[in-house]
Amino acid sequence: MKKIGLLPQDDKTNGWSALLPARQPKPSLRGDIVADFVVIGAGFAGLGAARRLAELRPDAKIVILDGQQLGEGSSGRNSGFAIDLPHNVGSSLEELAKGHAYLRLARAGIASLRDSVTTYGIDCDWSEDGKYHTASSERGAKEILQPTLEMLKTLNEPYEWLDGKETTKRLGTSHFAASIYTPGTVLINPAALNRGLGDALPENVTLFEQSPVLEADFGSKVLLRTAEGTVAAPKAIVAVNGFATRFGFWKGRLLNFAAHASFTRPLTEKEQGIFGNIGSWGSTPANAFAGITMRYTNDRRILIRQNIEFSPGMRQSDARRASVRQDHQRLFDERFPMLRGVHVEHTWTGYICLSRNGAPGFGKVAPNVWSAVCQNAVGIAKGTISGRLAAEMALGEDNGLISDMLSLGTPSAVPPRPFLDIGVRARFAYELYRNQHEA
Repeated sequence: MKKIGLLPQDDKTNGWSALLPARQPKPSLRGDIVADFVVIGAGFAGLGAARRLAELRPDAKIVILDGQQLGEGSSGRNSGFAIDLPHNVGSSLEELAKGHAYLRLARAGIASLRDSVTTYGIDCDWSEDGKYHTASSERGAKEILQPTLEMLKTLNEPYEWLDGKETTKRLGTSHFAASIYTPGTVLINPAALNRGLGDALPENVTLFEQSPVLEADFGSKVLLRTAEGTVAAPKAIVAVNGFATRFGFWKGRLLNFAAHASFTRPLTEKEQGIFGNIGSWGSTPANAFAGITMRYTNDRRILIRQNIEFSPGMRQSDARRASVRQDHQRLFDERFPMLRGVHVEHTWTGYICLSRNGAPGFGKVAPNVWSAVCQNAVGIAKGTISGRLAAEMALGEDNGLISDMLSLGTPSAVPPRPFLDIGVRARFAYELYRNQHEA
């Protein structure tokens, strides 16, 4: 059996979870189990896969193994944007076709989540607020927002172009030179959504939390060993994002990054009045290297996410988080000088998996194993639909969205370490220097 050499080890300071009531996790695996399907990972992809398997095979026995508690992995640590639009689309026919495929996939993922939230009454602060794509400088508006606007026109998607003055009215900060508003993004508490989905699984799905896979055999049958039990099944779906290489899949093709985020305390009534009595919103930066992602939540907190860094071992120290916390406080004070005295209350780290060419790790990776990993930092919508489609592939179902997903390609190879580390960090330093006007 293959030993899994790296296990999840997230910090215990996830701000999204801190806002939620205490929850009793489901039991960990004890004993030996035989199932019809086993899903590794209970993030959005894994839960989406298990639910779709159960929908299509209601008599099958489906098991999910996850190394942590619901809401504490990467799915519960992101900024809570279920985004429907592709990042960049070129002008060629092939690129336009991929853009439309991405739209269909993301919107199918959002529709599936919306249905679950409505059906099971999941309280996750589901807000169909759309999002603002922001530029901090006129140069950023010209170099990035203008091409984004042209992309939206080409895709025939609705948008609003907002100058600096109008953006200030909408977001309560004068930091931005311009923004583009698009209506399709949904804002959520990702930990609450991940918990809610995992606590509302069909009856033929059993989830074992805090049960990391220690050894795996993907032979004629799949056999997985945890600390206190085993699961044997004819078929498996791997939905562990950046950990997939540890299971032997997509080796030399996935890049893991740490992303740090912070919440302020809730604004008081007086502070909200100073802020402008505006509603909840979310913004993504024109340049992901130098800019910051922000949200103003329904409970009056401001979220800041910046400081993305290459982290192949997926480990970040408390000292690093303390430094990030100070940096996020500075960024908040610069953007909201009228709110001096509002302090950062929670700072945490999550991990994202990217590929060099932006393609997902999707499809059949062994005779009886399917993969739904590498969501390229848009895992809520994309992860959900990739998991559902991996389940359909495993069952031999026919769905045009599978062709859409396959059309996005597969992760391209990256150089071996340590050359990879040197190259990625040099590229980051260059991009930060080149785009410092967007900080």
